Order: sequence, then C-alpha cells, then structure tokens
Amino acid sequence: MAIDNKDSIQLLNTAIIKSKEKKIDASFEQRLAQTCQSPEVVALGVAISHLAEAEGISYDQAALRLVETIRRLDTAWNDYVMMEGFEKLKDALRQHPASPMA
Repeated sequence: MAIDNKDSIQLLNTAIIKSKEKKIDASFEQRLAQTCQSPEVVALGVAISHLAEAEGISYDQAALRLVETIRRLDTAWNDYVMMEGFEKLKDALRQHPASPMA
C-alpha cells in the first residue's frame, strides 16, 4: 500500500530538516558503503524504476529527476531555516538594541 503524495512530501520534508541536525562525519567511505547497502537505497531503486516506467524515460533520467527533486526540497528548506533564523535575530535585536558607543 502506497502513501499519498501529500503524506510523502510531508515525510520527506521532515526527514530533510531532521537530517540537518546530524553531525558531519569524515569517514565517508564507511558511510557510503553502509548507505549503498541500506533498504533506503533499495527503495530509491524502486522509485527510479517506477518513475522511468510511468514517465517513459530512461533509468538515468529518472534517477537524475529524483535527485534534483530532493535537492530542490533540501534547498527550499535550507532557505526557510535561514530566513527563520534571520527573523529570530531581528526580533532579538529589536528587543535588545545595541547601546550607542561612547
């Protein structure tokens, strides 16, 4: 049973935001190997196949479109979080204005 588009978008958006909280780890080789063996990558393979068949495009094109879509979501959320941070800074500055220098 598949979830509807609205629910999957909400889940992806939440996952993108939560993923920003993780620490950056320099052990990329191990992470890459583990990631490539994960059920998530298997699910992405299914998504690639489904998109390619549904749209009549190659697997390469489908994979590229999925990656570009996730990047657009990631960029949009980065922008949102950045703007929210700017708004909080502006509010903090309004509440505690800097004293003039003597």
